[in-house]
Amino acid sequence: MTREVRLTSPERVLWPEERITKGDLFEYYAAVAPALVPHLRDRPFTMKRYPHGIHGEVFFQKQAPRGMPDWIPTRRFTTHPRKGATGGRAGEPGTSSLRQAQAPASRLVDFPLLNSREAVQWMVQMNCIDMNAWYSRVDKPERPDFVLFDLDPPETADGFAQAVQVAHIVRGGLRELALEGYVKTSGAGGIHVLVPITRRSTFADTHEFAERLSKLLEERHPGVLTTEWLKAKRRGVFVDYHQNGAGKTIASAYSVRPKPGAPVSTPLRWEELMPDLDFGALTMPVVLERVARDGDLFEPVLRGGQALGPALRTLRAA
Repeated sequence: MTREVRLTSPERVLWPEERITKGDLFEYYAAVAPALVPHLRDRPFTMKRYPHGIHGEVFFQKQAPRGMPDWIPTRRFTTHPRKGATGGRAGEPGTSSLRQAQAPASRLVDFPLLNSREAVQWMVQMNCIDMNAWYSRVDKPERPDFVLFDLDPPETADGFAQAVQVAHIVRGGLRELALEGYVKTSGAGGIHVLVPITRRSTFADTHEFAERLSKLLEERHPGVLTTEWLKAKRRGVFVDYHQNGAGKTIASAYSVRPKPGAPVSTPLRWEELMPDLDFGALTMPVVLERVARDGDLFEPVLRGGQALGPALRTLRAA
């Protein structure tokens, strides 16, 4: 079967300040695909489209669009509106309260599956910048592959450095429970710590685990990290354990983000995660050099293998 993606408007500027074009993005994803695609394979994908660049309006789309090539597979799932959704955050479309009130309780959605380099490139043709997919795969959609600790730093000059400190605190907490976490920049100012697990735990389990560990670490380090939902009441780095849930999405490793400078969500060695790290310097050319030199530092996340049950029982008993 011929898989050819014809790129239209390659000269379209997506990052005006840096003059980075749709063609530049297309070429990056073609080059990084061997490292990227394994992290997307068989995971329902949400399209986040920027037809007018990063400063223009963004469109979220779950349903596979008409005209999508037949060599991009889909899988149908029932989706449910989220209670209290008032808008989208990065990688997670929301629903306005008015629209939610008028919408049906659920609907069937045919999600694209990005299982090839060409499928990723086709999404670039559709003006997608970052690649957002589920935490679980289609063969066991109710069983996540990992727990996510999403670290959202305060909007201060040293916010990222604070997030670095908290990431290491999270790693220490995981190691006390005989679990290993893997770290990447979110590319949007924060940090993601992923804990690969065997696919026996439910989303309720991963949510409970992330909540219990986050609140334990909050008690140990008051003012350094917080689980406070209301932004005005936060002190320190927000650890968003709520991101562990069915149907949630995450910007994949090696995903370019629609932020100034076109930073990439970049896997790191823990020893690289230092307070003076410039996450904005992790751009497309830099990431391609890193992958050529180091391979996929996030490959261990694909292996899973860590049982969550014993660690969760320990936290329940604490």
